[in-house]
Amino acid sequence: MKVLATGSTGKFANLVVRALIAQGVDVRALVHDPDKADVPRRHGATDITKGDMSQPATLTAALADVDGVFVITPAFAPDATQMALNVIDAAHRAGVRKIVYNGVYHPSLSLSNHAGTRPVEEALYHSDIDFTILQPAMYMQNLAGPFNQAKTTGTVVMPWSQNSKMTYVDYRDVAEVAASAFTADRLSYGTFELAAPGMLSRVELAELMTNAVQRSIAAAEPMPAPQTSDQLDGLGAMFADYDGFGFHGGNALVLRTILGREPRSVAAFLAEQATP
Repeated sequence: MKVLATGSTGKFANLVVRALIAQGVDVRALVHDPDKADVPRRHGATDITKGDMSQPATLTAALADVDGVFVITPAFAPDATQMALNVIDAAHRAGVRKIVYNGVYHPSLSLSNHAGTRPVEEALYHSDIDFTILQPAMYMQNLAGPFNQAKTTGTVVMPWSQNSKMTYVDYRDVAEVAASAFTADRLSYGTFELAAPGMLSRVELAELMTNAVQRSIAAAEPMPAPQTSDQLDGLGAMFADYDGFGFHGGNALVLRTILGREPRSVAAFLAEQATP
């Protein structure tokens, strides 16, 4: 089987390339910037093609002779929804058999990065392509930056209340699920929320970080939100929502069932990050 992997130069989707290779899938990596082609190559992709999800004409060659497509779009890109729709349309015209779409946890939220995934899901539901829709929670990998800073400063800072309860998932588990959706039929025509068990406030994160590095780390009050117009529209609204309501969920039944094991925990992830 051959899969076109979008987002293959990104810090998350390159993990999907690695998971696909590990499951014996032949990967064609779609790259927008050829200078970053070494990223998917390092993870095992040998077939690299240049393309732009916002330019449908560039997708025809990329989709030639592939069986499936992994679709992920840049967070808060103003044309992210259209990018995904372009890929779905081009995949349909190319006769692609399978699409795995990396959406977002709780797409029913009115936040732009959540609401923008709904038309993509609808397009898949209306298509005759075998689809699997993944709705992952907040990626644990995004904790690495605040944790590294906290090792130096002794405080962990994020732009929402330290008491907001948040739901996380290790993106390596998401990547494993994505790869398995291409290699077996059991996830066909399914939509799956993916989360590690439980919810954690920043106070509780600080306790886990303290345990991981064996020195005191405390939760700090929110830092100011970035002040660029694009981020105010997207990130700013998201941070305000997290500040007021958190990011609730943390039911790991689906992820545990698909993986056939316990999902990676935040504590385990932080323990890894604490190791030099």
